[in-house]
Amino acid sequence: MAVNPTAESIEEIVRVAGSPEDGPIVMINLNRFRSRADYGPNPPDGVDVDVSGEEAYARYGAVGAAAVAATGGRLLWSAPVASMVIGDSDDAYDQVLAVWYPNRAAFLKLGDHPGYLEATVHRNAALEKASILCCPAGDTGPFGATA
Repeated sequence: MAVNPTAESIEEIVRVAGSPEDGPIVMINLNRFRSRADYGPNPPDGVDVDVSGEEAYARYGAVGAAAVAATGGRLLWSAPVASMVIGDSDDAYDQVLAVWYPNRAAFLKLGDHPGYLEATVHRNAALEKASILCCPAGDTGPFGATA
């Protein structure tokens, strides 16, 4: 199951970044944690690898939050999933996060933050499955509510 973006999905973000159609976005992150983190055969030096997926993700999140803030972004909302109302077991996630960015170009700058790329080892160890949905921020939804 996928936990990282494809080259094609990043190419689409790059294509729009900086263009007239670029603007504020919200990235909806859906995370399914491993019961135990899987750091593989080459774990980072000095890291306790016998942790839950959620604990490993918190290691990534500490650096990720600083990187988001450095881009001008902010965490809007985060919560554990209480239950799935529609879907099957393939659709099950443990956590939902909504992260606002001023534009796609800001999202692409996450990797420029010191330590961010190194911290992704914890994200990869933590997640069994992830989905990230890029949504325009502030649009009026189909029911007339402002997002």
